[in-house]
Amino acid sequence: MELILVVALGAALAGFVQGLSGFGFGLTAMALWAWTLDPKLAASLAVFGALVGQLLAAFTVRRGWDFKALLPFLAGGLAGLPLGLYLLPRLDVPMFKALLGLMLGVVCPLMFFASRLPRVNGGLAGDTLAGAAGGVMGGLGGFTGVVPTLWCTVRGFDKDRQRAIIQNFNLAMQLVTFASYLATGIIEPHMLPLLAIVAPAVVIPVLLGTRIYLGISDLAFRKLVLGLLAASGVALLASSVPVLMARWSGP
Repeated sequence: MELILVVALGAALAGFVQGLSGFGFGLTAMALWAWTLDPKLAASLAVFGALVGQLLAAFTVRRGWDFKALLPFLAGGLAGLPLGLYLLPRLDVPMFKALLGLMLGVVCPLMFFASRLPRVNGGLAGDTLAGAAGGVMGGLGGFTGVVPTLWCTVRGFDKDRQRAIIQNFNLAMQLVTFASYLATGIIEPHMLPLLAIVAPAVVIPVLLGTRIYLGISDLAFRKLVLGLLAASGVALLASSVPVLMARWSGP
């Protein structure tokens, strides 16, 4: 029963964040699930929950397809995904989460408090690299939107353009990632009951998050995204540092 409650609570919180920002399901859910779930199980639940949430959001927050803008992100994401799938069963998960959390915890507050950041014009190469990083991190547990979201933010995209790119990128990548998890056996039969808990747990939170998104300004959305990323970084550090400390202080 405790496991069911932890899974449902993580899915609900992550669904709300995803509905509000267009990304962040994996980061939010992992911050809670990492304490109790096996990394492979947590990654599978995160990818599935993110996919369900993105499908709901796609029908609720319709921002269209700018295929020309989306294509380099998708090309990079599909190129990076196999590396993430290869690394998942071999990765030092606590160290990865600690490094990711440290990056988010340092970079995002700096961006949040810098009121006049210069806008970066990275072009197709930058968009492709951001997508590739998203693909790798998606294979590791559904973190597809982290780097592309940061990249869109430093490029100065307004909230609707950013939402269109990130929402459609995440939806496409989560579909491919989930199919890859099924094909490679990462998702195992014993996980199915927990997947069945995740799906209904995300519905209402995602819809609530999307309703709030529709009423906020570009500036508020930018601050919200950076704040959520920074908070996710702190949560990842909180879940990974004790594990690393125990490992390093062991006999």
